Amino acid sequence: QFGEMAAMTHGVGGFQAIELNLSCPNVDDGALFGHDAQLAAAATAAVRANTELPLLVKLAPNVPDVTFIAKAVVSAGADALTISNTLPAMTIDVEKRKPVLGGVTGGLSGPGLRAVALALVYRVVQAVDAPVIGVGGIFTANDALEYILAGATAVQIGSANLADLWAPFNILEELRVYLEQRAITDINQLIGAAQAKAQVT
Repeated sequence: QFGEMAAMTHGVGGFQAIELNLSCPNVDDGALFGHDAQLAAAATAAVRANTELPLLVKLAPNVPDVTFIAKAVVSAGADALTISNTLPAMTIDVEKRKPVLGGVTGGLSGPGLRAVALALVYRVVQAVDAPVIGVGGIFTANDALEYILAGATAVQIGSANLADLWAPFNILEELRVYLEQRAITDINQLIGAAQAKAQVT
């Protein structure tokens, strides 16, 4: 079915890339593609066979070793990895004495996810030769820079958009100011800089 959906983009304008979401904590049933290297690779290969567009594969954070999954999907044709999806979580209304969400659990995103996703990005960058897009709790330029320093070549802004539709533009401007103040002419100079320091010390 992943392959069939990818095929639907043939001849349709407006698509720049396809992001294959292999984990969704808001769904109760279905195969846990993002938790099994073989299933993840099979889903990736099915999409790769049905599109020439760049293929980004979004990975789950709650797996024993994300690097196994990362290696499997890159081998199956992923052009880049998006790390990471949300964590399964819940909250309870103490007055009503029941879960707040209709589906009981949902995905934890925002600042609570950032430290987890950042650690995953750091590890995956060491394990695979593919661009990594960092995502999870990016609300400021500092948040974005943490991912970039960990090795991410790009970042996604998600939850911050719900709080402020101007968030991506504000973060971009903050990044410009940060670079100017430090006389950095190319942000690419910062990609993985924390990795290099970690290896030296």
